[in-house]
Amino acid sequence: MTRALPQLTPLTEPFWKGGADGQLRLQRCAACQRFMHPPRPICINCYSRELTWEVISGRGVVESFTINHQPWRPDLKDPYVIAIVSLAEQSDLRLTTNIIGCDADKVHIGLVVQVRFVAIEDVYLPMFEPAVLRLPIAL
Repeated sequence: MTRALPQLTPLTEPFWKGGADGQLRLQRCAACQRFMHPPRPICINCYSRELTWEVISGRGVVESFTINHQPWRPDLKDPYVIAIVSLAEQSDLRLTTNIIGCDADKVHIGLVVQVRFVAIEDVYLPMFEPAVLRLPIAL
């Protein structure tokens, strides 16, 4: 698959290349502990410049979505789902992404999802698929 890839900058590279090991990383303020996306040079909450990159769970919930039936580019197979996923670590932390790994008509608001990276060249695009629920095993 070919896609238009994001332009990598020193500020965004940790996000776009961080999925090489299958882990989603987001910027976090060391002063107030807030996660931020997209990456910024200062914290949007407390204006600190003490920002780090942290691995997060990669789990979330579909908040909103649309099913696109228009193949805007010849390399995009339709239908495909564009969604806003709210991430488990913080109530106002969201990513705009694609839902993959299931039929488009199975996507719904409230669907629990987990990150799955699609590697293109040296960029790892974080997309989401329905989460596998792991129930505790009684011994």
